[in-house]
Amino acid sequence: MKLDRVLLGLALLGFAAEANSQGWSPQKNVEIVVPVVPGGTNDKLARAIERTLVAGKLVGTSVTVVHKAGGGNQIAYAYVGQQAGDPHYLLIGTTTLITGHATGSSKLSYTDFSPIASIFNDYVVVAVYAGSTLKTGGDLVARMRADPQGMPLGFASALGNHHHIIAGLFMKNIGANPRDLKTVVFKGSAEALTALLGSHIELVSTGAGNAAPHLAAGKLRVLGVSSSQRLSGTMAGVPTWKEQDVDLVYGSWRAIIGAKGLTAAQVTYWENALRKVVESPDWKAELERNYWGDFFLTGADLRKVYEREYRDMKAVLVELGMAKP
Repeated sequence: MKLDRVLLGLALLGFAAEANSQGWSPQKNVEIVVPVVPGGTNDKLARAIERTLVAGKLVGTSVTVVHKAGGGNQIAYAYVGQQAGDPHYLLIGTTTLITGHATGSSKLSYTDFSPIASIFNDYVVVAVYAGSTLKTGGDLVARMRADPQGMPLGFASALGNHHHIIAGLFMKNIGANPRDLKTVVFKGSAEALTALLGSHIELVSTGAGNAAPHLAAGKLRVLGVSSSQRLSGTMAGVPTWKEQDVDLVYGSWRAIIGAKGLTAAQVTYWENALRKVVESPDWKAELERNYWGDFFLTGADLRKVYEREYRDMKAVLVELGMAKP
């Protein structure tokens, strides 16, 4: 009888532990950590997720957006990297999780975190200020072939990131040397656009949603977009690069990443919460407003994307002279 009671007690403890694991939910404030300054795509994403989580009562605790800008996103990555095992930190992950490691500028890669979900693809535009002599993508092609050093490209927020990679692919596709690019790196896309609108720099690469309000106001001109087909709304008049005989289609993903060492139950909780976010009407409006392409992936499918992207991005970085073969 005593043995039976012991076995029953152990069984109940095991059941309780399993139930507790399956029923995990946040127990304190949740931080959504943004690796750049306010105002750009990453900040918009974080605030959209925060609003939807709170308004939809998808979490039972408070949610705050925290900016850890600098170091080519590495300050934010290091901050979340120090929270191992704590599921209350959600990092806005970008391609710099891959490119920083590929170039050797960071010891951290996507394998040092708990990938949760890819959220969307951000299509990139190349814009000039309204008074620029460049009127079309063809004008830019001619200029970059003739004098790439005389046309610095501004972007946020780190060398070797998706903006730099897209620029390298652009140069390769027009028959120019990617290593001839001259770049100016800003802490955020908002800063890059401010410099462009003030005519401090002539050429900027940024997310389509960041440029759209300024395009509508006539303050800048967009020469091309990296999507496979034209975008809608304000961007409807902007030709793709493929329309302009440049074989360039590229979407930069944004993802939600957790600290290393999260349990399967904790990752599943956030996967389910984020799935509810992207299925909400408010989120679909965010996609349309910001020209984001739906790209929700989790689990093994997400890891396959990271593995492929690491290989492909490193190949471009080698051509840019930023990584070793």
